[in-house]
Amino acid sequence: MNEDALNSIAAQFMKNISLTAQREIKKAVRQAVASGKLQNHETFTAAVTLSSEKVGLNVTIYSKVELP
Repeated sequence: MNEDALNSIAAQFMKNISLTAQREIKKAVRQAVASGKLQNHETFTAAVTLSSEKVGLNVTIYSKVELP
């Protein structure tokens, strides 16, 4: 497989999950703020795990999220 094809496949995968992830993060943050678990200007850590048994992929990416 050439590099351009691999880049295209990876980009399409990220595009497919991006909107769903954004929607779920917004929903969870809104619920946490409404319930008092989070407040404005608070920071929390979130993680995403990518996995595929077929290709031996299992990586978790952590990131801090700071609310405005």
